[in-house]
Amino acid sequence: MFGNSKAFSGFAVDDTDKARRFYTETLGLDVSEEHGLLRLNLADSTHVLVYPKPGHVPATFTVLNFPVDDIEAAVDELGRRGVSFERYPGMDADDRGIFRAAGPYIAWFKDPAGNVFSVLQDR
Repeated sequence: MFGNSKAFSGFAVDDTDKARRFYTETLGLDVSEEHGLLRLNLADSTHVLVYPKPGHVPATFTVLNFPVDDIEAAVDELGRRGVSFERYPGMDADDRGIFRAAGPYIAWFKDPAGNVFSVLQDR
């Protein structure tokens, strides 16, 4: 039924102005806006809808992952841009905030609305 659909993902924020500034200035994403909704324009014509939600409560899981070739360089650059990295119990990260124990190397951070994003690198 939806096999050929151009489906897209989305998530909520509490303040689209703050979110837009973070996504464009800090993350360097191409962001468009229409009717009060943000659209993250990613590689390969991928789009993610970001919408305002009164009483927004951030998800407790990662809503957006950014694969990178060099996680250490990505973490260092994000750190220079003011991003701090999350640490979770039982997921021991190194000094940079990179978890390397299982799966891809991954470092989590939050947007201004508290949504969890990650940068990750295949081993």
